[in-house]
Amino acid sequence: MFRSISSGKVRENFYIINLKKRAIKAAELAIDKKASDTVILELKELSSIADYFVICSGDNPAQIKAIAEAIDDYFSKKKILPLGKEGMDFARWVLIDYGDIVIHVFDRETRAFYDLEKFWIDAPRIPLEQ
Repeated sequence: MFRSISSGKVRENFYIINLKKRAIKAAELAIDKKASDTVILELKELSSIADYFVICSGDNPAQIKAIAEAIDDYFSKKKILPLGKEGMDFARWVLIDYGDIVIHVFDRETRAFYDLEKFWIDAPRIPLEQ
């Protein structure tokens, strides 16, 4: 019995670490497409919505779509499919929901209006090299 509990904990810890690596990879993909002000918020202790938010900005609808498509393409090739994807038509706020990780790609005006970072002010930030 002890082995199964231990094995379960190892699997759970691996899953948590893997989620963090996925969030970081999504942020890196956004940065590769010249996203600005990219942040990762760790929400796992604060909310049941998701464990991580990746938030970034693009300068125009074409760039916002390119950022979102780069993230979606990368994870789709890894057989990690989103539960939902919204906002590609107007590309002011594209949201890609992977369940435990939610990606937000904003234009500057919309990001300032919703100000998710302020709403989740208590969420730890995962450091990124930008």
